[in-house]
Amino acid sequence: MKKSLLSVLALSAASALTLAGCAAPPSATTSPAATDSASATAAESSAPAAESDFTACMVSDAGGFDDKSFNETAHNGMMQAKDEWGIQTNQIESNAEGEYAGNVQSMIDANCNIIITVGFALATATEAAAKQNPEVNFAIVDNSSFEGVDNAKGLIFNTAQPSFMAGYLAAGMTQTGTVGTFGGAKYPTVSIFMDGFAQGIKYYNEQKGADVTLIGWDEAKQDGQFVGGNNPFGDIPGGKNTASTLIAQGADIILPVAGPAGLGALQAAKESNGKVNAIWVDTDGFVSAPEFGPQILSSVEKGMDVAVFEAIKAAMEGSFSSDPYVGTLENDGVSLAPFHDFEDKVSDELKSELEQIKADIISGTITITSPSQPK
Repeated sequence: MKKSLLSVLALSAASALTLAGCAAPPSATTSPAATDSASATAAESSAPAAESDFTACMVSDAGGFDDKSFNETAHNGMMQAKDEWGIQTNQIESNAEGEYAGNVQSMIDANCNIIITVGFALATATEAAAKQNPEVNFAIVDNSSFEGVDNAKGLIFNTAQPSFMAGYLAAGMTQTGTVGTFGGAKYPTVSIFMDGFAQGIKYYNEQKGADVTLIGWDEAKQDGQFVGGNNPFGDIPGGKNTASTLIAQGADIILPVAGPAGLGALQAAKESNGKVNAIWVDTDGFVSAPEFGPQILSSVEKGMDVAVFEAIKAAMEGSFSSDPYVGTLENDGVSLAPFHDFEDKVSDELKSELEQIKADIISGTITITSPSQPK
């Protein structure tokens, strides 16, 4: 979808948004941080025979399906299933919390075979609908499966893992010795990034005898800097102000975990004339927000499109279960994106260390702990 930055910012500011990522996953590069693209993984999976009478449906959270973020990424997974298998699709956008239950019911009334709801904010509406309609399959992004509900699957992501890598990367690239992070609001799907980021910085300090400081998040207290307000994930000026506060305290690399509000951090980085850079979340920001490509060191990605694709596939094949999908580094459900414009600026030594860290996380040699991690 080709929009000017102004149109993207206008849309984002007008929409309250849950956390999110969007856009296509990264293409393969020589970066050691890059993994096979999540979408490529889905595309290469064996597809069941097309069933034109099968209908997959989706209910968005606030922000809509063109938010260049959370909703759009999930929607991409459904569209991939449609393109590959010729299934029918239906969708409805939510503009406020009060619309969730009614929107889910409208998809039930449309005779959908599977209904995907996007975001933990829809958990109550999704669980109630699943219990009342056992013949319909449900999947919910960023929420665990519901106890005792056999026709609903949680699609969750251990983003603490690639965030750990991002923290190590930031610690290895900072020039000031201070890096920062902030969230949109204090939700588990936000703090999980911040916990992993903090632990990656701590690990760098231990390995290198360094003293890189993290501001914006206190892991021990589970509290930090947040945009807040009535529109914490859509408030771009608020995101810029929060980032500017961190920059004023010496941070030269920032991890904004705030959906489109994080675009404000990218604005602040761009205005620094090369002194400040950022690590994006949920999607490869170099792709989804190309206007800020020169400021994006890397991104922590969530393969929400893959999770949705696989849930639809299971429903079509008759193998759907309530067992949650958990995206990890091992199954490419989460990843650290390529370095793009920073490819030549990240040393070979740091790249090699990141590859080893990824392997050690997968093997369990490195243990990451966060109260927000998938159980």
